Amino acid sequence: MKPGRSDPQRPGGRSERTRRQFTQEFKLEAVRLAAQGDRPASAVARELGIRPDMLRQWRRQAEGRAGRGAADVFPGNGKLTSQDEEIRRLRRENRRLQEERDILGKATAFFAKYTR
Repeated sequence: MKPGRSDPQRPGGRSERTRRQFTQEFKLEAVRLAAQGDRPASAVARELGIRPDMLRQWRRQAEGRAGRGAADVFPGNGKLTSQDEEIRRLRRENRRLQEERDILGKATAFFAKYTR
């Protein structure tokens, strides 16, 4: 059976297919080669063994995150950029502080009610 075709023997009817993963360095080099402009992006993609649409996607991602460090252009494996990670941490801390404030407000109201 060809990869990607449904297989009635497998749960869900799908065959197992491994997903290729590329390093940050590989993606950056591919984008650099495509940006040189001496060859079409499709030829660069073919030489590297990737699909042209994947290379275009990497170029758009690199252009959209221009000026950031290499780790933030292609964070990889579900990792967040350092800026997004900082935002997540600050939101979590903000939520915790709001909960503490609400608890202290309720405790203050409770003790004020019974001290009179």
